[in-house]
Amino acid sequence: MNSDPLFPLFLSLRVAGMATLLALLIGIFLAWVIARSDLPGRDVLSALTALPLVLPPTVLGYYLLVALGQQSPLGRWLARHGMSLVFTWRGAVIAATVVALPLVVQSAQAALSAIDQDLEEVARTLGRSEPAVFFTVTLPLAWRGILAGAILAFARALGEFGATLMVAGNIPGRTQTMPIAIYDAVQGGNQSEANLLAGIVTVVAVGLLVVARRSTRYIPW
Repeated sequence: MNSDPLFPLFLSLRVAGMATLLALLIGIFLAWVIARSDLPGRDVLSALTALPLVLPPTVLGYYLLVALGQQSPLGRWLARHGMSLVFTWRGAVIAATVVALPLVVQSAQAALSAIDQDLEEVARTLGRSEPAVFFTVTLPLAWRGILAGAILAFARALGEFGATLMVAGNIPGRTQTMPIAIYDAVQGGNQSEANLLAGIVTVVAVGLLVVARRSTRYIPW
């Protein structure tokens, strides 16, 4: 058992929070490209963003491990600049971001597609620039869908296990998140700890889903 039993909880909340912010920044942009742009290959882009939903977590984690490891160009570049993602909590953030991203994209895409574009056109005729239209008209109209995506992304990141284990490892006091701590407790025969940690994760997840369902209709299930 970890010397600080609360560490996995705090780390999971930290990882899930940062992953949700990253997923929002990337996901809103991708959702806009898929829903609004005339970019060729949008269907391919949409399929790629949904891929983490269907790939086994260990396969996804393996791809991330290869991409971020020191044998890859990105890994070597990070190493030259004194940065490392593999077997660190930052690696857990990357893994959680990747698995949470499709939920943001799908929710935001549905919300953007439902907006009456005549409202945006009115803003343009009044002299608003495209960035101004996006931030003052589009985003406020799509906020419910984006909120749903953020809540679902946070819940998904909080419960991420397979890809995180592959990329960040299981280092107590450093990279051991709640799901990994539950796995450790079960493997060690500590049923009471496993029950406690599983109960905490379940209560938080149910609470987030209830909030999401009551807040908005833009939920991809």
